[in-house]
Amino acid sequence: MCSWHTAASDSKWGRKMPSPRPILFAAVYSLWKREILRFVRDRNRLLGSILQPLLLWVLVGFGFGGSFTAVDVGEGPTYLEYIYPGTMMLILLFTAIFSTISVVEDKREGFMQSVIVAPIRSSGIVMGKILGGTTVAVGEGLVFLVLAPLVGIWISPVSFVATLGTLILIAISMTGLGFKIAWRMESTAGFHAIMNLLLMPMWLLSGAFFPLSGAPQWLAWIMRVNPMTYATAALRQVLYYPDPTVVSDDLPGLAACLAITAVFGLAMLIWCSRAVSDRDRGSR
Repeated sequence: MCSWHTAASDSKWGRKMPSPRPILFAAVYSLWKREILRFVRDRNRLLGSILQPLLLWVLVGFGFGGSFTAVDVGEGPTYLEYIYPGTMMLILLFTAIFSTISVVEDKREGFMQSVIVAPIRSSGIVMGKILGGTTVAVGEGLVFLVLAPLVGIWISPVSFVATLGTLILIAISMTGLGFKIAWRMESTAGFHAIMNLLLMPMWLLSGAFFPLSGAPQWLAWIMRVNPMTYATAALRQVLYYPDPTVVSDDLPGLAACLAITAVFGLAMLIWCSRAVSDRDRGSR
């Protein structure tokens, strides 16, 4: 009754109701900014998400480098160079995990409930949170990109643009997956447990450490159905773009790998929006 009276009064005095589009954009921007500020102010989280993968890259690269021949990783690159794209994937993954922890925290503190009942679409909530995590992930990925020449990867202007676009695509996919899992969690401990159970094996079986061609048949099939495999393959190819000799073994070309990653990212966005929408209907 109150809403009808307000609408009628606005119509009577010639005032227009605010368009939902500016409200949506404002909500997305506010949530995005909140994620950026939260991550920047948390120095431990900021350093941990990039130093841990960096340490792993150095230790594994030098530690196992002498145990792998050129046949294992392809002719030319050292093992440290081979696992460089996989380490960049891990940075994106860690940042996605750390960013989407805020979803669990916001639910526990009541902030998310106030956002859900606000007059904004569920897609705005999802986009704000995911874009915030994506921005931080891509930023840290670009910081790690500075180290590429140390292992013999020389980034041209074309490959930089291609790498930037691929990083954005992968970060959206990983943050979306983290958001979906976090949305169902009631505690950060449970969230970390699921992350270690699901995302870490996905990364290990993405071609980050060893090529698909050298894996047992049963393991190769798991790697083929792993969407992170195609994201890693795409990242590996754009880092060397447009060098035609750098191809992923037994995997589709760059366009197909990017398409698979894009479809996975879109599916995550739709999935997350529906999850938020279902909770919105339940809270009203």
